[in-house]
Amino acid sequence: MAGDLLARLKKSPVLCDGATGTLLYAKGIFINRCYDELNVSQPDLIRGLHHEYLQAGAEIIETNTFGGNSFRLARHSMENRVREINLAGARLGREAAKSFDVWVAGSVGPLGIRIEPLGKTSYEEARAAFREQIAALVEGGVDLLILETFGYLEELHQAILAAREVNPKIPLVAQVTIDEDGNCLDGSTPETFTPRLEEWGVDVIGCNCSVGPVAMLEAIERVRAVTSLPLAAQPNAGIPRSVEGRNIYLCSPEYMASYARKFVAAGVRMVGGCCGSTPEHIRVMKSALRASEARSKVVAPSASGGVATPLPSPALPVEKRSQLGAKLAAGEFLTMVEIVPPKGTDIRKELEGARFLKSVGVDGINIPDSPRASARMSNQALSLLVQQQIGIEAVLHYTCRDRNVLCIQSDLLGAAATGIRNLICITGDPPKMGNYPDATAVFDVDAIGLVNIVQNLNRGLDIGGNPIGVGTSFVIGVGANPGVPNLDEEIRRFEYKVEAGAEYAVTQPVFDLSLLETFLRQIEHCRIPVVAGIWPLVSVRNAEFMKNELRVSVPNSILDRMAQAKTPEAAREEGIAIAREMLVAVHHMVQGAQISAPMGRYASAVDVLEALGSSRPATA
Repeated sequence: MAGDLLARLKKSPVLCDGATGTLLYAKGIFINRCYDELNVSQPDLIRGLHHEYLQAGAEIIETNTFGGNSFRLARHSMENRVREINLAGARLGREAAKSFDVWVAGSVGPLGIRIEPLGKTSYEEARAAFREQIAALVEGGVDLLILETFGYLEELHQAILAAREVNPKIPLVAQVTIDEDGNCLDGSTPETFTPRLEEWGVDVIGCNCSVGPVAMLEAIERVRAVTSLPLAAQPNAGIPRSVEGRNIYLCSPEYMASYARKFVAAGVRMVGGCCGSTPEHIRVMKSALRASEARSKVVAPSASGGVATPLPSPALPVEKRSQLGAKLAAGEFLTMVEIVPPKGTDIRKELEGARFLKSVGVDGINIPDSPRASARMSNQALSLLVQQQIGIEAVLHYTCRDRNVLCIQSDLLGAAATGIRNLICITGDPPKMGNYPDATAVFDVDAIGLVNIVQNLNRGLDIGGNPIGVGTSFVIGVGANPGVPNLDEEIRRFEYKVEAGAEYAVTQPVFDLSLLETFLRQIEHCRIPVVAGIWPLVSVRNAEFMKNELRVSVPNSILDRMAQAKTPEAAREEGIAIAREMLVAVHHMVQGAQISAPMGRYASAVDVLEALGSSRPATA
């Protein structure tokens, strides 16, 4: 089969297996053992592990030889057993694959030491160590080589040279490990390491380990932009969390499967899993890829009247989803006021506030989700009660912090069924910011992934890409922060949100007009309606808190104005005056305003809105 692997990659993606070490640890093999030596001492265990992945649908299985070089084996006084261990690993893979139409890949990892110029091991010594291991794998009959988890390009280069010396024609996959920014451990960016790997003659370029699917997808998209070679991606099952001294990987199989489809859409041809991934992850990924392949083909009705494979339904036009959606679509100026859920169950103040705001013509009530990781009443419950009892539309903040992807889908389907139509999708504040820093966060996805989920639900698809009947009707909003120090990163994420399906954005509070102007200029190529956040400050301490702890850009001139107020009442009046000035200044630049009501002072929010008077624009 070796000869046709590269030809296959040109036609359709191939599914690799998942983690070896994760499964061995789960089967009771302590981490102080030499996992590679198990090829010799416990062959049935390794053969059974391969079978688990093969039965899950893997089309490429990797040999249990990641650490099978002389340097790593020396830690267990086995440096003289390189050929024996790697030959056994390759043969076990071949035996397991006998009854399956699959490829066996020889796994080669880094040496575990520093080579020149950072270490005392020379290039020649490194290449010799790789050559010894690779020769044994090729002798054992592997179909291809996967050089994986390399953080330093020069070391990877020596492994590539060694592989070509042993067998110039064997398919060669080179995978680097990256950080959250997409860079190798030596600082090489995708734009740097990709052309070098292509120049060195590899057949497939990829990333594996270290990061979860989101960061790896972003890196792969950058790799795709600078090469036409087939790509590989084998992410961890999320970022490991330490639980009682153990690293636990929390990404569900369904979440990994959803990203398997995204990887393929981004041009990946070899997709699999690394640390934390199991046969169950691979099984669900296989189903997702099979379903995606089926949906990509036009299926004609059969002669007997069969029905074609269901396709996603188009989402309702935004103007038909909600009153707020209709105003956005018409270009009308939108007004929202924030009402924070109470810490208990008494919601009389919040409902009276909503009734008052409706009476003065506010378009919607914006309800955050336990802001700053505080424990408050469910904002979804309050949104429902506001809509039912007051008759004004709610805008539900929905965060990823406390929910896995299954919970997210359940919540959103429930919200849709109860008539909630307007969302702001945000990642959420981590628990360490709040009163319960030991609480556990989930973060299965971030805001970008959440928008993808909602967009699919609007098109009648669940998180697995399966039809659910009539789609939901959410108007999809996202957050934006024009005042962050790294604006380029904020713009990049904003682009991803828009690409995922965001239909409007709400900014952090605006105190510096120039920052908003800069932000709006830089999103002109992906512009969606923008609603400006307006916050009436209540004191100089409030202003300092916004600037120094919430990282909102508050100019010194604003701090000075708040500091000059002699009484609390004067400070509140000055805060309202500043907010009114901001609102008047921005209302021709944006398509709406979200007014906060600090300490539940809803009258203050209305005082701010009155600055527009009869001049409230009909269009943004």
